[in-house]
Amino acid sequence: MKWNDDSTAGKSGESWSGNANGNANANEQGSRKKTTFGILGGGWRAEFYLRIAKALPDEFEVGEIWVRDEAKARDLEARWGVKATADLEGFLGRRAFSFAVLSLTRNVAAAYIERLVKLGIPVLTETPPAESLEGLLRLYDRVGPSGRVQVAEQFIRQPMHAARLAVARSGLLGGVSHVQVSAGHGYHGISLIRHLLGIGFEDAEIRGEQIVSPLIQGPNRHGLPPQEVLTDSRQDLALLRFGGRTALYDFTYDQYFSRIRGHRVLIRGHRGEIDGREVRFLRDYRTPVALELRRVDAGQDGTLEGYYHEGVLCGSDWVYRNPFPGARLSDEEIAMAVCLRNMADYAHGGPSFYSLAEASQDQYLSLLMAEAIQTGRTVVSVRQPWAAT
Repeated sequence: MKWNDDSTAGKSGESWSGNANGNANANEQGSRKKTTFGILGGGWRAEFYLRIAKALPDEFEVGEIWVRDEAKARDLEARWGVKATADLEGFLGRRAFSFAVLSLTRNVAAAYIERLVKLGIPVLTETPPAESLEGLLRLYDRVGPSGRVQVAEQFIRQPMHAARLAVARSGLLGGVSHVQVSAGHGYHGISLIRHLLGIGFEDAEIRGEQIVSPLIQGPNRHGLPPQEVLTDSRQDLALLRFGGRTALYDFTYDQYFSRIRGHRVLIRGHRGEIDGREVRFLRDYRTPVALELRRVDAGQDGTLEGYYHEGVLCGSDWVYRNPFPGARLSDEEIAMAVCLRNMADYAHGGPSFYSLAEASQDQYLSLLMAEAIQTGRTVVSVRQPWAAT
């Protein structure tokens, strides 16, 4: 069986063909030149990029980071050992980077994207690229054809999701016609749905509702709550129909940090399905087979090679190999590092890996999904200008 996830791989090492060796992965990493990137923004998300650069010093470095507040700039310099400034004009003028990572709030991101593009600076922007449909349309009209913007949509590049995508695209399940995704909010969930179903810019019919139920409050970005608190958990449900293909979106924001609310993914084709980490399929119509998507991590059970993610096996075949072996990165950081690597290639004339058009479609369907959930009405998407790309 050939496992191939070309649409998310680019040149990042995410695509594998049942080869348990993995040396090509390590060789490519060793042969790459160091990439220097800049960052606009110094919040929680920006620190992911700083951690990646610190963990992979032979491949990435932060040339300079810009934040609005001078005191915060000095704090970032002290904590991370990178040059930081509150002088935007100086940051843009020095251009101590080959591309800029934009990690600002969605209500201001579009304006900064436009400014960077006008200066000829390639931009890797965090999701979503704009708040509203009007904002998406305005941004795409102004910078869509520029060839300067890519979007750091990382969910399809997280190891287990990438492994599921590789199996789904291998043909093992037959044609995939239905998925259930409870693994990412809004546009992240839509991105997973579109890629698992093989959807591009097809129109969608969406119905939805919200369920409120009690839940013991879990940790957040800052850690555990000081005491036990019973709170309301809001669960968004939506059914999306793309012609003959369907998806069930199911998510509560508690899932990102909760210790008792897990992620769930179901992918169904006419010859088999993936249910979480179990792969079930028909070898022929009389012979059912069940395999496990087994995560492999080094540094466990007494091994002394260091702790890092190696990859995901399906039976005896690697369906995903970590493109950054040896680095101690979380799944989220691995996926974001892949975006950085792909952006480095893109900034030097390489292929698009997550275009503004794709990200705009994710956000557009997410906005419609929110409308369907809030109003209880069925909503139908219409083809947008970016769908022509």
